[in-house]
Amino acid sequence: MPWWSWRPGQAGGGETKTRAEGADEGGVKLGSPSRPGIGAPAPRDGGQPVGAGPERSTVDTLAPVVGPVTLARLGRALDLLDVRYLADGDGSLLAMWERHAVLFTLEGPDDEILVMRARPHSTVPPDWADRAYRVVNEWNHTRRFCKAYIGDPTERGQLPIYAELQVPLMSGAHDALLVELLDCGAAVATAFVDWLYDEGALL
Repeated sequence: MPWWSWRPGQAGGGETKTRAEGADEGGVKLGSPSRPGIGAPAPRDGGQPVGAGPERSTVDTLAPVVGPVTLARLGRALDLLDVRYLADGDGSLLAMWERHAVLFTLEGPDDEILVMRARPHSTVPPDWADRAYRVVNEWNHTRRFCKAYIGDPTERGQLPIYAELQVPLMSGAHDALLVELLDCGAAVATAFVDWLYDEGALL
């Protein structure tokens, strides 16, 4: 998907880089929603590999039928994007990259809110707390889509960092929109983590 900054003339003056189409990051191959790769099957149900199954349709040929968003539909959309994931058994799907993980789930009273929550594997020491808050606030001020925040300290006192995108879908969604939303969440999560390592110089 195309990427653009929240405001023109952002700090650094350059375009934010996103993952290359079909790039392989940490063993997780990502594809374009308009031309999904068929690739290896995604592990599901606690990480057990599943059979390849029938060839999937491209997003362009999906019927524009609006329906309730379910975990099964999230899984099919991730399959179209060729994103490998695990089902945790608690109603969430987890995709792992080399530097971060993204949780895809449904929250809210009626499971009507699509939530994509990214977390870098690396954490921040407590004496870097002030810097971490400044860096995260800069992201929120200059970038679109996901909000970023510092989580509660871990048992070791380290500070985890999160980026989160939430979309209310009580009225449902058709498959092409769902694929676009998940592709956006995965792309922005990768851009956020790369930014923390590069421009943000936090991790």
